[in-house]
Amino acid sequence: MTAPFTSVLGSTIGRYLTLKRALGRQYAMHERVLAHRDQFLAARHADLVPETFAAWCLTFQHLASGNRRTHMREVRNLCRYRRRQEPRCFVPDERLFPPVHQVIRPHLFTDGQVSQLLATARTRARTTNSPLCPEMMRLAIVLLYTTGMRRRELTRLTVGDYDLREHTLMIRESKFHKSRLIPVSADATREIDRLLDIRRHQRYPTGAESPLLWHRHRGYSGGGLGAAIRALFRQAAIRTTSGHLPRTHDFRHAFALTVLLRWYRAGLDVQAKLPFLAHYMGHVSIVSTAYYLQFVEPLAAAASTRFADACGALITPIGTGGAR
Repeated sequence: MTAPFTSVLGSTIGRYLTLKRALGRQYAMHERVLAHRDQFLAARHADLVPETFAAWCLTFQHLASGNRRTHMREVRNLCRYRRRQEPRCFVPDERLFPPVHQVIRPHLFTDGQVSQLLATARTRARTTNSPLCPEMMRLAIVLLYTTGMRRRELTRLTVGDYDLREHTLMIRESKFHKSRLIPVSADATREIDRLLDIRRHQRYPTGAESPLLWHRHRGYSGGGLGAAIRALFRQAAIRTTSGHLPRTHDFRHAFALTVLLRWYRAGLDVQAKLPFLAHYMGHVSIVSTAYYLQFVEPLAAAASTRFADACGALITPIGTGGAR
């Protein structure tokens, strides 16, 4: 539900959000930014001009430069939309925005680290609220690592989303309102089947609407699962190269790169396969998928080997008297 906007830009903001949501975007965070902008203008009975834009930007100077840039770009996008009907309206100059802060380099989990996490999960304490904590944490790690799904997608899964016969999971109404059916690995299938057998044996909920990651009376929230996994990282002593704890989202990066590396080593046409990876990960296009495909050393080695096999005979080593 879009909040009421009362400034000079109120009707424009409403139409802009309606358009974006009609295109499949949720735009909750963007609405909060635009609502703050709207309240700022309404309190001053002013339009969006260079002076009011600059004054508004001063209200979030405490944020990191990348976050400030995101806020400013959202208002700039609104102004560009407004310009379609008001050609003379003010549009902020993006060249004057603060720089993008350094992108966090994802931690790429090794098979050994994942095995260590699974072993550590078995030692997690059972509590009244989470009597199956060890099993739940094992399943969470296996699904994140072998499917690359988003944390919120994992916490929203229900028992009914798992097809026992087809070994698939239905991920419903995820980002951009996209639902998708994904096959799961043999390892993930064994973990899900084992967990559901335990729940049936101990008379815990196994109905179709029951959360797949269940603890007493409810499922995990996104934040709750994130905190539990960070505790697992800490207990397993798994750190990034900078000494920080990995992020849950790093599993998604590791999944995408592992798939790409497997395709390279199998001699497949990687470019032709990327749309399949994009669909599996729930992206609207391969442009979003490319964000996860960083050129790390194992991938560089696989790509170099592929190139050498295909074109190595055409290259004359320096100093052999070949053409220059």
